[in-house]
Amino acid sequence: MDDLYNSDILTLSSSLRNERLDDPDGTSRKVSKLCGSWLEIDVNMAGEKVSEAALRVQACALGQASAAILKEKVIGATLLELVDARDALKTILKSGGNPPEGRFSRLELLKGVSAYPARHTSTLLAFEAAVEAVSKALGK
Repeated sequence: MDDLYNSDILTLSSSLRNERLDDPDGTSRKVSKLCGSWLEIDVNMAGEKVSEAALRVQACALGQASAAILKEKVIGATLLELVDARDALKTILKSGGNPPEGRFSRLELLKGVSAYPARHTSTLLAFEAAVEAVSKALGK
């Protein structure tokens, strides 16, 4: 377990601030029923790309680290990129697959979570919520 909570994970998890957008184009809240972790995201869109994002997170260090990776690179992301990143993270967690290339390649830092199934849901919260929020925003 000590290898799981390495300095990269802990640094990422400490980098988040809780924030809101005043009038978001899309919002989503996701909760892990297993551990009680939750995450909310607001997004604004400029055409097909995320132009602003704000997160509110109450999760373990792994959920926070995943959210921090999302927050670092979500501006300019399209729905397709977010879906691809979410699906790649699921594959990393479920079967030890490879992280995505490009924008969200830092998801590689979460490969160790695959050995801890009880942590999978909280680790996925940010990307699940981002996909839903952007989908809602584009549906307006």
